[in-house]
Amino acid sequence: MKFSLLSLLALGTAVQAWLPHERNLFGEQPSSRFSSSYNKIRGVNLGSLFIIEPWMASQEFASMGCGGQKSEFDCMLSLGQEAGNAAFQKHWDTYITEQDLNTMQQYGLNTIRVPVGYWMVEDTVYQDSEHFPKGGLKYLDRLAGWAADRNLYVVLDLHGAPGAQEPNQPFTGQYAPSAGFFHSWQYERAYKFLQVMTQRIHSNAAYRTTGMIEVLNEPERNHPDLITEFYATAYAKIRETEAQVNCPAESQLTIQFMDQGWGAGNPADVVGGKPNVAYDNHRYLKWDTSIEHSKSSYLATSCSDSFGYGGNTPLIVGEWSLAIKDELESTPEFDPNVESNKAFYTQWWAAQVQAYEKQLGWVYWSWKTQLGNDWRWSYKQAVEAGVIPKDPNQAAGIARCYG
Repeated sequence: MKFSLLSLLALGTAVQAWLPHERNLFGEQPSSRFSSSYNKIRGVNLGSLFIIEPWMASQEFASMGCGGQKSEFDCMLSLGQEAGNAAFQKHWDTYITEQDLNTMQQYGLNTIRVPVGYWMVEDTVYQDSEHFPKGGLKYLDRLAGWAADRNLYVVLDLHGAPGAQEPNQPFTGQYAPSAGFFHSWQYERAYKFLQVMTQRIHSNAAYRTTGMIEVLNEPERNHPDLITEFYATAYAKIRETEAQVNCPAESQLTIQFMDQGWGAGNPADVVGGKPNVAYDNHRYLKWDTSIEHSKSSYLATSCSDSFGYGGNTPLIVGEWSLAIKDELESTPEFDPNVESNKAFYTQWWAAQVQAYEKQLGWVYWSWKTQLGNDWRWSYKQAVEAGVIPKDPNQAAGIARCYG
């Protein structure tokens, strides 16, 4: 279906220009000594809303009848379509509420990143062999509207790709033994998802603050045609859809790609210089094998971190946390339940903020988890524990990054 320019204009603010600073979307944020810029993205991921990851939401998964299952695909196969649809729709209806978004605002956040699977567009799914819940779009529409009502910027992220872009990773929606995404026929299904969602964003007023679409989360490395074929064509398909709905150039979505630092190639090789492009870096020091895993090393590394190499700017650090190396998580030096450790985590949060705001900003992983008293993956819980301050502007005075 095509929409005329007049019909788009009738939606009022349904279509906007798409990096927040271009419209002063958040209002001017106080400058700090680590950045003189305004309108930094300060956000959280809504992990396990539309793609449940059992490691971080085990109680929720069990309550849905999915206990012991490795992924949404496995749970749906076990429950059957009808019962599975009912279980997931109840989850979508209750896991993130309007009160959550109110609390995000109270904590100084202005952005949500929403991970979704390709099966959100249901006719991309092979009904005879793929098992995913149905009915998610109306809940995504509702969430986008809630965000827009609060002037929260929305990044829509294709987190689960057809065939899975990483093996054995429930964040893809399935626990696939190998990455089956990297074929032209799978790319076609992802293009369809991206085009349908692009059209929806431009034609539905609920998405009036949804300004960025990420074409693929965390792809497996060593697939050269990811850049030359998928990234290049995904960009072209989104722009083609925008042309079909008569979207003016100044109102185009920002199209986001994992940056060169992810290790799966440099998207700038095919989209560098094109308008309205952004990059995504995921910075988890817990898995960095090049550093010493100590408090002083974590602080020094974050204080000196920089991004945007290979022409990959503007850049958002779209995932990060306060999690540390697995083997050290419960040691006395890092145990989150040891009161004296909280000062380190507060300073490390601030050091990461100052690093990531050298670029366009950051989106923490994640808003909420079900990991008991371990708040290192949950922004909400870390604030409640007094580890993260309610005002992100305090980071400048807490980081103490010198030199």
